[in-house]
Amino acid sequence: MLVYMAVSKGGSTLRDLQLALQLKIEELRQRDALIDDLELELDTKDDLIRQLQYELDRHRSSSQVTVSVAETTNTEEAVTVNPVGSDEPLRTKRQAISAEPSALDPSQLTDVTLTSYCKSKESSELIQKALMDNDFMKHLEHGQILTIMDCMRPTSLTKGCCVIQEGDDGSTVYVLEEGMVEVTKQGKKLCSIGPEKVFGELAILYNCTRTATVTALTDIKLWAIDRQDFQTIMMRTGLIKLSQYTDFLRSVPSFQSLPEDILSKLADVLEETHYSDGDYIIRQGASGDTFFIISQGQVKVSQQNSDTDEQVPEKTLTKGDWFGEQALKGEDVRTASVTAVGDVTCLVIDRESFKQLIGGLDDVNNKQCDNDEVKARLQEESDFFSSVTLKDFNIICTLGMGGFSRVELVQLKNDSTRSFALKVLKKRHILDSSQQGHILSERRIMMEVHSPFIIRLYRTFRDSKYLYMLLEVCLGGELWTLLRDRGSFDDSITRFYTGCVIEALAFLHARGIIYRDLKPENIILDHKGYAKLVDFGFAKKVGLGKKTWTFCGTPEYVAPEIILNKGHDNSADCWSLGILVFELLSGSPPFCGSDPMKTYNIILRGIDMVEFPKKITKSAANLIKRLCRFESERQQLTHTDSHC
Repeated sequence: MLVYMAVSKGGSTLRDLQLALQLKIEELRQRDALIDDLELELDTKDDLIRQLQYELDRHRSSSQVTVSVAETTNTEEAVTVNPVGSDEPLRTKRQAISAEPSALDPSQLTDVTLTSYCKSKESSELIQKALMDNDFMKHLEHGQILTIMDCMRPTSLTKGCCVIQEGDDGSTVYVLEEGMVEVTKQGKKLCSIGPEKVFGELAILYNCTRTATVTALTDIKLWAIDRQDFQTIMMRTGLIKLSQYTDFLRSVPSFQSLPEDILSKLADVLEETHYSDGDYIIRQGASGDTFFIISQGQVKVSQQNSDTDEQVPEKTLTKGDWFGEQALKGEDVRTASVTAVGDVTCLVIDRESFKQLIGGLDDVNNKQCDNDEVKARLQEESDFFSSVTLKDFNIICTLGMGGFSRVELVQLKNDSTRSFALKVLKKRHILDSSQQGHILSERRIMMEVHSPFIIRLYRTFRDSKYLYMLLEVCLGGELWTLLRDRGSFDDSITRFYTGCVIEALAFLHARGIIYRDLKPENIILDHKGYAKLVDFGFAKKVGLGKKTWTFCGTPEYVAPEIILNKGHDNSADCWSLGILVFELLSGSPPFCGSDPMKTYNIILRGIDMVEFPKKITKSAANLIKRLCRFESERQQLTHTDSHC
């Protein structure tokens, strides 16, 4: 009995100790969580103090160009002040936008099954009409609109229900079929929307917070599609079209020996041209410089009888056949007539585009990269920086602040003549915004590119909370700051800075890298005044002749193919270069709206709808218009000797 009581008492004591241990562990966990929260709050307040100190220093300084470096991350907007005595509106740094990296594998898109939803004929026609009347959707191809309509799912809500809540993350676009909805912002009514209208379309481009609330005024019937389905449709149709065009080109004997990347580029510049029954596509004896591939329908080839002047039919060509091949080789006079039999669609390329594209791509492929002397110097640098740590640097001052990063001017402790810029990024923000891929890509690209017109990244560090990037320091200031203070530049200054940017883009494009965030905010000046590209968070190595689909860039600078999710390559940088030239000469970009969606719709109208200021000369305007063509017209510019 005594033994049993002792064992029982011992077991009770053990359970009590285990319970006490569990309570203590839970208490420690709660304490650790509290410490993490307090440290985060402390970090936030430290950042605020640095931001305020930075702004205070700027106010105290003269109106000279601010010593600066690219300090903002891809998703932040920095605060700025007007130069003294300026009557211009407050000019703020623009916010760059990036969609989350796509989970779609382009190689498997043709196997993806999209869900279609049954619709009455009336509903189908209403959805199509609504999409075609929308400023954004109307720029999509007819086949894409039909597929989007087919994949829209039905949704019904009762009066008073909230369709979209201001401040929520959005991923769905809607077409209203029945009923009425009210749009409000911060409790104030903006408008009412009735049937046959599209709303919420910005959400299918990238993840963003809703800017207004939409509430049902009556019982309503909606049709909806999510961003994932929309992007799948756009990527798949684009890839299928590119594959078909490439197959057409591969069937032409003159093109069979061309590499795959060149065939892809040729496929990109093919223009769809439509003809009706009886239309002459080419006439015998006429001059011509275009080559045709039949993608739909059939044509009749005939030659004129020299005795009777009558057209004698020779043969009929159908889908996949081609004609006019000799025009690409310099033979101008057509030896036969070709007429459409019924409706016909042809893919067309002209001689000049063909020659520039093929020649430009050969130049890129034959280009020599870094020589032995440069490689030896880079290896010596790499050996030195691989041995340094964060403890080897003294912080001199803060060069710049952003919402999620800061840039410090640092010096080596054992060599005060060597200064660098240390960019500090918060790990938590990178994770919360799903930008791990962009950060890793930025590091990888910057470590491999070595150009006098691109800022150097020497090495990176990390600890439990931050990532650190040790960069070349450029104390000439930001081009954005200089432009803000001066208002605009003349032709000669613009030509100089544009030349620096072209050198940087040519270096990147020759290596299959696209930049994707060109703007004055991402250009800094060294101590000699030369311009360098900074901030490679959106840069991506896609390879020659390849495309990528992630929506990213600054709204005023993004190319139409990025907005329409058609897939983009380095020609998107040429579009942005045209916007940059316009802004340097005039002080503001050509496409500006009160919100991103309005800006995108203005961009889709094209550069020809823009009224150029008188200060932009005719030659500069012509250059801008050449750079800001739509994609198929712009492709050849990326492969000329000047690279844009």
